[in-house]
Amino acid sequence: MKGPAMTATDRLASVRYLVDDVQAAVDFYTAHLGFTLGFSAAPAFAEVLRGPLRLLLSGPASSGARATPEPAVPGRNRIHLVCDDLDTEIDRLRGAGLTFHSDLVAGPGGRQILLTDPAGNLVELFEPAARP
Repeated sequence: MKGPAMTATDRLASVRYLVDDVQAAVDFYTAHLGFTLGFSAAPAFAEVLRGPLRLLLSGPASSGARATPEPAVPGRNRIHLVCDDLDTEIDRLRGAGLTFHSDLVAGPGGRQILLTDPAGNLVELFEPAARP
């Protein structure tokens, strides 16, 4: 049995973050995490791009925010950005005045640390473990 038709899989993967200040979020992602601005209708909405990820930044006046029945509370969901040298990234971001939401943790798959964007949404920076 064939499933429902879906949008073409060659499009960018999109994630929506609800933010209090669209321009502050754009500045955060473009200045610190290597995103580029794709489209802006600030102060309501903007999209920033990094590789195959399209991050939708929806302010209080956006349709995406209005569709959410209760204010979104930042939680465990987050975007996951792979780094080649996590220690260098941590130093660079601390040097830019950013603070982290967690300590650096290591596991069998690699090392990670969390930071938050200006609206409190989580961003995970991850360095994969070396493979034999």
